[in-house]
Order: sequence, then C-alpha cells, then structure tokens
Amino acid sequence: MGWPVAHSRSPLIHGHWIAHHGLRGAYVPLAVQAGQLEQALRALPVLGFAGCNLTIPHKVQALSVLDQIDPIARRIGAVNTVVVQADGSLRGTNTDAFGYIESLREAQPAWVADKGPAVVLGAGGASRAVLCALMDAGVPLIRLCNRDGDKAQALVQEFGAGVQALPWSERHAALQGAQLLVNTTSLGMQGQDALEIRLDALPEKAVVSDIVYLPRITPLLAAAQARGNPIAEGLGMLLHQARPAFSAWFGTMPAISETLLHTVRTSL
Repeated sequence: MGWPVAHSRSPLIHGHWIAHHGLRGAYVPLAVQAGQLEQALRALPVLGFAGCNLTIPHKVQALSVLDQIDPIARRIGAVNTVVVQADGSLRGTNTDAFGYIESLREAQPAWVADKGPAVVLGAGGASRAVLCALMDAGVPLIRLCNRDGDKAQALVQEFGAGVQALPWSERHAALQGAQLLVNTTSLGMQGQDALEIRLDALPEKAVVSDIVYLPRITPLLAAAQARGNPIAEGLGMLLHQARPAFSAWFGTMPAISETLLHTVRTSL
C-alpha cells in the first residue's frame, strides 16, 4: 500500500517467493491515498489478505490506525509490515532494521559492530531504522549528521547517549576513526542531487554503506571503491527487509537466491 506504489519492486520479490514455495496467492500493489489508509487497512481481513507492506506516505500514520504495534515499530516510529491475525485484528511491525543489519553482514561479514564508531547521514525514517539496527548490534557511538540539525537533535533525545548529533558542515571531519559510514538520505539517488562528502578522513578499512539502490552503485559507493573501502549496496536492505514480512504472513523464512537477485537487478 502506498501513493504512489507502481515503482515498487516488492511484488517482484514476493511474487518470486510465492511461486518458489508453491503457495496459492498473489502480492499486488495497492494504490491508496493518505486519507483512505484506515478504510483500506480495515478491508484487508474482509478481502482475505494475509497482510500487506506499507510505503510512503503511510508508515507513520499506521501507528494510530492498527490494533497492535510491535515494540520495534514503536522504536523506529513507523510500520512497514501489517499482519492480519486470526481474529481479524491488525498487527504492525517494522522489518527495516533487520533488513539493514542482515544486508550489511551479508555484504561485509568481517565488519565488527563494537570495533568503533559509525557515521550516519540523514535523520528520516530510514535513519531511525538504521540507528536501531546499529545500536542493537553493539555499535558504541553513532555520529549523526543531518541537513536539518533540529531533526538530528530530536533523534539524540529519543535514542539516548549512544547517538551524537553533529552539524552537517562537520560531516567530513566526523569520518575520523569511523568503522562504518551509512547514507540514509536520498542524495545520490537517480534524479536527486549528489551527496557531497569528502572521504579523506575515513579509515581505508571502514565499510561504506548506502541504502539508495537506484543506481546500484551510487557516487558515494563508487568513490569508496576507488579508494579501497569495502562497500554494502542498498539493494541488500530492500531484499532482506522483505524476508521477515513474508515469514510473518506465510510461516516460511525465504532465501535470497541468485535467480531472485538477478531478476531484481535486471528490473532496476
């Protein structure tokens, strides 16, 4: 469910798994405007849905609509997965934190969470999921840089002493001694402005991660590769966040096969 929703790769991903596991079902895009979210969600059990994903602009509004909210969705402040329960009630959860940390560990298994600080760029919904994931993994300090400093300070107040807000102008120097750099902004995405950041201060063994997956190799990732840093692409988060959602609906945790990976990459 989203507005717009036609661009989503989720039908491709879940459709692949439904076919692979021989399930009788379908995953369909539902174009739902913001003012119609509650009406659409309440129709899910009536129409026989096992649940749905939520994307822009519904992730936050759903918190006040659903019958039950999992703790992780409360922490992140957004719902991306809705499960229709046996009694017809609606439970909301969020799989983005799982998706991020799984994709990071898959791409760079040598990365060690407690080895040093991380730098996170951006303070939106994706940033909140990444902060949860990194804190739960044991990252000792997260330096948070955002163009709107007030939003970064608000996240520090919410997430506590493990997060430090720094002015956007200090994002270059913030990389000193960092073991991980994560871009959670839309900067560098196809059709968006480029992310301007100098990597000079970043240790050469630090992992550089970008949640943007269009293009697959963003200018940030290309610059990191050029200086020898290990990288983690954004496509991994998209794929891994889908796995626990599928499991919540169908009771099976799916795998990311080479066939699925090729199919999704070809679609981009």
